[in-house]
Amino acid sequence: MPLLGAHMSVAGGLHLAFERIARVKGESLQIFSRNQRQWDTPPVTDEESREFQRAWTEWGGGPVAVHDSYLINLASADEKIREKSIDALAREIERTGMLKVPYLIMHPGSHGGDGAEEGLQRVVKGVDRAMESALPWEEVMILLENTAGQGNALGADFRELAFILDNVADSSRTGVCLDTCHLFAAGYDMRKRTVYEQTVEEFDRLIGIKHLKFFHLNDSLRKVGSRVDRHEHIGKGAIGLEGFRNLLQDERFKGHPMTLETPKEKDLNEDMENLTVLRSLLPSF
Repeated sequence: MPLLGAHMSVAGGLHLAFERIARVKGESLQIFSRNQRQWDTPPVTDEESREFQRAWTEWGGGPVAVHDSYLINLASADEKIREKSIDALAREIERTGMLKVPYLIMHPGSHGGDGAEEGLQRVVKGVDRAMESALPWEEVMILLENTAGQGNALGADFRELAFILDNVADSSRTGVCLDTCHLFAAGYDMRKRTVYEQTVEEFDRLIGIKHLKFFHLNDSLRKVGSRVDRHEHIGKGAIGLEGFRNLLQDERFKGHPMTLETPKEKDLNEDMENLTVLRSLLPSF
């Protein structure tokens, strides 16, 4: 079975995310290690790391990923933004390493009108420089998240993700996180079984399923191929239940962590409802 969970707030302390994921009976977790909309963020302290490890063990030690800052754009046409992004990504790697979390999820970025080829080259160079700067945290794997392809965003096409993975200096430290809303908005239709299978086969041919480490489970407010990134609750968007059933019953992904990124209030009721829906789609054996 896939390991179903959610992105949780770290308000009040990084370790409190585990209390929140336990409340919804989640089996996997995603967090931000610091404020995702600020450039200047402090490192993780030794005390924070110890508290985090303790809470992680008490929760049960399930899979965890950190999502990087929304400000980071390694593909930017603005050199100053690229330099700040490289430094910020290096600091993200360091914080993720301090927490002993294996995965750091990032968006490839937007090329700003300079074209995909130029943008992808910038991403490759930026990842390489960030990894070099953030040594010795070599155990942290950067997962490239696919995008909806809105504006000049890179990563909507599997070939763009493959280019980055194939050209970074250390491919052993990179993988992929697939977001279902982004996948659908980019034109990959998961609703029909035959199309779903073709999509997985295309991913395997261009990238390789072995590189797929994490999933974001989000329904889409907009139609297939809209190129618009708008998350909706599971079964209430354009993907619908059948699309998620196809994914959740795919034996190739049993044991994979899959986290919600859907809207919610502090009581987490929406997460509990979405997880209940997802679990109803799991195979009965």
